[in-house]
Parts: sequence; C-alpha cells; structure tokens
Amino acid sequence: SVCFFKVCVISVCLQVTVEGFIGGSVVLPCSSAEHDHKLQDIDVSWRHNGSKIVFDIIPHKLQDQEYKNRAETFPEEYQKGNFSIKLNNLQHTDAGNFNCLITPSNELTTIQLIINVCFLLLFLILILINIFTYLISDK
Repeated sequence: SVCFFKVCVISVCLQVTVEGFIGGSVVLPCSSAEHDHKLQDIDVSWRHNGSKIVFDIIPHKLQDQEYKNRAETFPEEYQKGNFSIKLNNLQHTDAGNFNCLITPSNELTTIQLIINVCFLLLFLILILINIFTYLISDK
C-alpha cells in the first residue's frame, strides 16, 4: 500500500491509502502520538466521506446502520493510543475517505479506502469471453 503524509497547521494529520476487496476486510489505522491516555478525557470519532458515522469509540454513540456489525474496534489497544477499526464485508459503497479524529489533541487521520474488483472474477470473465468468441468464430 502507498502512504501519503501531509502537514496540518492546527493538528497532527496523517493520510494513508488502504486497499480492499468486496466481501473482504481491512484495518483502518488510527493512533495517537500521545501515550498514557486517560480514556475519560478523550473523544475518538470515525466518519466516512465527512458525515456518515462509522464508529464513535469514546464515548460510544450512535452508528449509521450500514456499519452495524461490520465495524469493530480493539478495546485492549485504547490505552496504548491505538483506535484503529476493522471494517468487514466490504461493499463498493465503502470506497472513499475515512476520518479518525482524536480530541482534545486534534489528531486527524484520513484513510482513503480503495475497493478493488476481485482479480479472479476478472480472469474468469476474460476466459468466458474468449470461449464465447471462439464458439462464434467457429460457426
């Protein structure tokens, strides 16, 4: 995968590109540079394309229906500053930008998720096209 780093004026900002496949899973990374977090003092929110609520880790709030039972976190990692999420059963609508905002430290991670078509499926389609072309040209 390819990583892009970007400097922000008022916050720590990181841009990352992650690739996944329809039906597969990806981990969307988000971690804080600060350690020894007091979890009661911070908020961590995940958004997709600016508005859809993927997950509010701390405090746990509402979640858009399309992410229920598909987005999971790693609570044992929170104390270490790791607020990554795993997104399961990827859909083509999951493509786009995911933002993880950690406050009050104003740390923003932007993950661009690219959904790739399964290469096996493409390979099978090409084989079928070749067979079909052969059958037509034979007649």
